Amino acid sequence: MRTQVAIIGGGPSGLLLSQLLMRAGIDTVVLERQSRDYVLARIRAGVLEQGCVNLLRKAGVGARMDREGHVHDGTNLSTAHGMFRINFKERCGQSVLVYGQTEVTQDLYQAQDALGARIVHQAANVQLHDVTGTQPFVTYDTDGRSHRLDCDYIAGCDGFHGVSRPTIPDGLRKDFERVYPFGWLGVLSRTAPAAEELIYANHPRGFALASMRSARLSRYYIQVPLTDEVAHWSDQAFWDELRRRLPAQVAESMETGPAIEKSIAPLRSFVSEPMQYGRLFLVGDAAHIVPPTGAKGLNLAASDVHYLYEALRAAVLDRDPAALGQYGPRALTRVWAAMRFSWWMTTLMHRFPDQTDFDQKIQEAELHQLEWMVSAQETMARNYVGLPY
Repeated sequence: MRTQVAIIGGGPSGLLLSQLLMRAGIDTVVLERQSRDYVLARIRAGVLEQGCVNLLRKAGVGARMDREGHVHDGTNLSTAHGMFRINFKERCGQSVLVYGQTEVTQDLYQAQDALGARIVHQAANVQLHDVTGTQPFVTYDTDGRSHRLDCDYIAGCDGFHGVSRPTIPDGLRKDFERVYPFGWLGVLSRTAPAAEELIYANHPRGFALASMRSARLSRYYIQVPLTDEVAHWSDQAFWDELRRRLPAQVAESMETGPAIEKSIAPLRSFVSEPMQYGRLFLVGDAAHIVPPTGAKGLNLAASDVHYLYEALRAAVLDRDPAALGQYGPRALTRVWAAMRFSWWMTTLMHRFPDQTDFDQKIQEAELHQLEWMVSAQETMARNYVGLPY
């Protein structure tokens, strides 16, 4: 096959990039190593920044999101001294939208089908070739046969474990990483959310988060040691521990039910530079991972898509190849800002194994400032709803 942009990875970032490029008249092919059913079964984030919402609308996939998404004008922080709310609308004039990543992916698939997009599923043994030349190509296997895809540019949207990032030689690539000494045990349940807006809890027993996907689909997390295993946590044990960490008034009225998904995710902060190597461009988790505290993962991938779409459109349609060199620096400026915010929220809200009494008092002092200082609330609100593209 021949295309203008080969997109490696058919998750939301790859599909969104393809959707935007195709609507602009730029041809794409998406290679995804899993089946469509597998991609749609992934349980991921559900809080969308305003910039992400606007980008989805621009891509023509915002209708159901606007009908079914839930606007949140603030969020709640719970401490040993009580719970307080950060009002995004008052502090920065914006909101976030709760709409599950699975729903975003489903909307993108439907839009891509309507455009006649070429999406190759279960593409195995994907390899990138001649990415520093003028005629890059990709090889892959499907149905026991080898295939070649010639292209002008390659977008690596294939996640942390994909083939795109390792294509950049070690001598040219620099990775920055912080691994946190705990994980999140998450449960998805068909229950009403515990509160109208998210609750982030700093508790002596560890962090907890009460989140949601819809009016009858809730997502909850508790901080656990990395040595824990899902099999050791019954549904009842999870609900009991979650209740201990949430405010009493919330815990008493919270609806519980069987878990329809349960998993433990380790937390890390990771950035790989550069995000461009020849005609290869890294997007989303292929270039960076943020801890889920602060809900930046999908949103950061969306801003990468925005910058890369603008660069490719300028290069292909406006005959301005110099625009491609701006992608990495522009994307990384926003990546590091989101990385700082996610690190800050993670450090503020979790209990670390080596945390001293002094460290705990510092956490409490900062939370107290957030509760009473308008400027602190403004800074958090502006970062939470998303810095401008």
